[in-house]
Amino acid sequence: MDGSAVRATALAAGALLLLAGCSSGGSGGSGGDGPDGPDGPGRGERAASSAPVGQRPEAEVPYWVDPDSTAAREAVVYADRGDLKSARLLRKIAEQPAASWIGPDDPRARAEAVTTAATEAHRDALLVLYNIPHRDCGQYSKGGAADGDAYRTWIDEVAEGIGARRATVILEPDAVLHLADGCTPEAFREERYGLLGAAVERLGRQPGTSVYLDAGNPGWRTPDALFEPLRRAGLAQADGFAVNVSNFFPTAESVDFGKRLSARVGGKPFVIDTSRNGNGSYTSGDPGENWCNPPGRALGEAPTVRTGDPLVKAYLWIKRPGESDGECRGGPRAGEWWAEYAVGLARNGA
Repeated sequence: MDGSAVRATALAAGALLLLAGCSSGGSGGSGGDGPDGPDGPGRGERAASSAPVGQRPEAEVPYWVDPDSTAAREAVVYADRGDLKSARLLRKIAEQPAASWIGPDDPRARAEAVTTAATEAHRDALLVLYNIPHRDCGQYSKGGAADGDAYRTWIDEVAEGIGARRATVILEPDAVLHLADGCTPEAFREERYGLLGAAVERLGRQPGTSVYLDAGNPGWRTPDALFEPLRRAGLAQADGFAVNVSNFFPTAESVDFGKRLSARVGGKPFVIDTSRNGNGSYTSGDPGENWCNPPGRALGEAPTVRTGDPLVKAYLWIKRPGESDGECRGGPRAGEWWAEYAVGLARNGA
């Protein structure tokens, strides 16, 4: 999985270089219209690409748009180069709210910075907590807290950083799935259930915080295999669960999967990550690697709470489009910015 960097103006300058998403700010080329291309140097268009990023209508999506995200900064870089086509495409990413991933370093300061910036903009923060011990089974995003005590302290610090401000938390992508598929070593399984349940309970004490426990995707275990692990991980005390985090399954498939799972867990609602599912899943490569920087993918539905279904609380951009899944298919480390991939997602989602 990934992380992200958020810099909430002066408040969070330099404070949100996250675990798996310290955005490199790289400027990998992607082609497009140069200074002498069809779009020309267009001062007006260049100014539009460099204009401050604003918030989306609150009734449509209440979550904060980071005006200083990597995508927003990169759009300015491309505009200044005269590559207005790529700048326009990056603005498509920059203008939507995307989750801020909180890793091991300075969790209180990071959570406080993001939630404060969101509150000042009259919006809610969208956070992903990603620090469970023995994370990602030693794959591209391996790591996490040193042990259970360190994790509990970390969760306390995140909760204190959130305070009474409004936030939606996506809790620990893959943590339950790696219990269900046996990837987590037997010696650590009971501890992980306890840590997740305690995290749900601790975060739930914050008056403005909603918690959604990650529940995988339609291609990774069935609802019948997941409902008991989710129950043991504290789903009953959570506000719901999340589907398709950092993956590419079409929204319709994710809705069907989520509804079948919801029926097994007491009718809990759910949210869907639509950040990169516009062209659905990639099926032409090694099935074991089709989740990692697959080619030809596209931005999915824009974030919204207007899903037309009471069980589906929101479509969200939980994975930040443009941040790598890992060092596969030429990508940088997990969570690092990959400009070429970002431009491709936006172009294909046009």
